[in-house]
Amino acid sequence: MSITNQKNRHLVSIFILIDYIILSSCDILLYMKRINDREFFTSSTIDLAKNLLGKYIVVTIDGTKYLAQISETEAYLGVDDSACHTYQGKRTSRTEPMWQNGGTIYVYLCYGMHYLLNIVSRSVDQPEAVLIRATIEAPGPAKLTKHLHIDKSFNGEDIIDNPRLSIFDDGTKYEYITAPRVGIDYATDSDRLAPLRYILKK
Repeated sequence: MSITNQKNRHLVSIFILIDYIILSSCDILLYMKRINDREFFTSSTIDLAKNLLGKYIVVTIDGTKYLAQISETEAYLGVDDSACHTYQGKRTSRTEPMWQNGGTIYVYLCYGMHYLLNIVSRSVDQPEAVLIRATIEAPGPAKLTKHLHIDKSFNGEDIIDNPRLSIFDDGTKYEYITAPRVGIDYATDSDRLAPLRYILKK
C-alpha cells in the first residue's frame, strides 16, 4: 500500500471517529424511544422502580439538553409504608403531587439543601412513588438533580408530553440487584429492611 493510500485510510478513520463522537454526544436520542405512555407510569410501584433502571432522564432548559442514565431507584409504597411521605394517609401541600396520577413529577427539598426527584406511580389517590436515587453520571439523589438542573419548579408537573423533563428508552434489558433503602432509620424494622432499592447490575 502506498504512503498516500495509508494517509487516506487514516483520514477516513479519523472522520468516522469524529462522526461517532458527535452522534454519541448530540444525537443519541435519535436512537431511543421517548416513554410517553401513561400505562408505563401507572404500573405497580415496584415494577416502575425496576423498569426505570437503565432509562435516560432528559432535561431540556433553554434549548440545552442534559442527559443521565438511571442506575438506582427506590420504591415507596404509600399509606402502609412507614418510610413513605404519605404513610397513614398523610396529605399535605408538600405530598399533594404523590396523590395525583402516575407520571406526576414529585420534587422535594431534603434537609433544606438538596432537591430529590421522584416519579409518582399507580393512579389518583394511590400515593406511591419511585425515588431516582442515582444515575451513571451522578451517584446520588442530590448530585443527579444538580447535574440535570432539576429544582422545585418541576414539582407537580406531568411527565407525559412534558417539554422540560422526559424519559427515554434505548431498548436494552438491564439486570439489577436489590438492597434495603437508604436513609430511612425512622421507619419500622420491616420497612427499613425491605429490599425495595433497585441497583443496575454492573
